[in-house]
Amino acid sequence: MSTYTNQYTPPIAFHPGETLKEKLEELGMGAKEFAIRSGKPEKTISAILNGDSSITAGMAVQFENVLKIPAHFWLNMQRNYDEFVARQKQEELLTESLQWAKKFPYADMVQKGFVSKQTTIKGKTVELLHFFSFSDHCAWENFYCNQQLKISFRISLAHTKNPYAISAWLRKGELQADELTTESYNKRKLKENLPKLKEIMAKHPPDFFKQLQCLCSESGVKVVYTPCIKKAPINGCTRWIKDTPLIQLTDRYKRNDVFWFTFFHEIGHVLLHGKKDIFLENKGGGEKNEKENEADKFAVGWLLSKEQEKEILELEEITDGDIIAFAKKFKTHPAIIIGRLQHEKRIPFSEGGQFIESLTLG
Repeated sequence: MSTYTNQYTPPIAFHPGETLKEKLEELGMGAKEFAIRSGKPEKTISAILNGDSSITAGMAVQFENVLKIPAHFWLNMQRNYDEFVARQKQEELLTESLQWAKKFPYADMVQKGFVSKQTTIKGKTVELLHFFSFSDHCAWENFYCNQQLKISFRISLAHTKNPYAISAWLRKGELQADELTTESYNKRKLKENLPKLKEIMAKHPPDFFKQLQCLCSESGVKVVYTPCIKKAPINGCTRWIKDTPLIQLTDRYKRNDVFWFTFFHEIGHVLLHGKKDIFLENKGGGEKNEKENEADKFAVGWLLSKEQEKEILELEEITDGDIIAFAKKFKTHPAIIIGRLQHEKRIPFSEGGQFIESLTLG
């Protein structure tokens, strides 16, 4: 089965040795005589006649004078036969990949626009391989789990809760990034734009995502929104594609405070850490490593510093008016303050909801 439309694949193809055998019988010429006339070893001609060897370009040219048949005739036959055999082998590999395809949340991927709707497991398998640009499931495993591309993709999903869904989410981000054009990455420019990014966060206008995307693009950072899919509960991810940093975000939890913390956390990774690492937030739980803690600290510093948090907590009772006043003073969003107080268990999650803006990007 081919993923390309209007491409005809013949159901069967014959080795050119079959046609050569018929032509020699027509001419009343044996294999030995033909070998002598064409200047090839008899063993080679016998192998071709038995379908065990291929007709090369040199042979096809040598056959012309003997058989009065153009070389391209034999070469076309050989090419068609070789492609047929290769596609037969690909069908076998496809069959071996069927169980692999069943492990993806395919229906949800269709709903989120990752892949097209398919009604058979074979169709789904072909679509998934096309989506990932892999020849078979073994290639997927080598890329995402066995770390065979360590130069540009330093992560293994082998020990995550669901490497299949996570790899699909990551791949979708790469495809989205391919559609964006940016300036060359400029670290200085990104640092200069941080106050502007914070201002967008504080005001949180309806087109906030477009604004932050454009502002990041000016400094050579690509930012994409990729909806969460089932079994891949991810907040965000940072990685470099060649020389361009890519920040991939979701609207998980549908809260603006969570979104903005994740965004500044990812910016922290871009500014503080190396190109060969990939930082995948909430890929499977567990203790955070040093780089994750550094990115958290970076986000805290820009959204609501520990000193600012301490000033808020000095009040015996925090009113709604206090939240608004502190947000204005610290040039942040009231939801950031509420989110911090909830996270630090200073207030229950049932309080402060009026300051949280519901987030829907997709």
